[in-house]
Amino acid sequence: MRAVITVVGKDMVGILAKVSAICAENKVNIVEVTQSILQDMFCMIMMADISECTVPFADFSDSLSEYGKENNLSIHVMNEDIFNSMHKI
Repeated sequence: MRAVITVVGKDMVGILAKVSAICAENKVNIVEVTQSILQDMFCMIMMADISECTVPFADFSDSLSEYGKENNLSIHVMNEDIFNSMHKI
């Protein structure tokens, strides 16, 4: 099972490192990542394998959202199945 993680906000040192650390703490494997800095905005999309996650999906999502709130970042975690369903024609 996979999840799509998006991060958007003002660029600062350590965003990728902290999001990756939260994933690692919960045994979530980052499969693919793309990031860009658009002027002073940090934009990142991650595909993560959540099949070995040690906490419920909602708790994992909440931990990333909480980090985002604390650092003025918009972080969303969506199960890949829901993401795919939303984008089907």
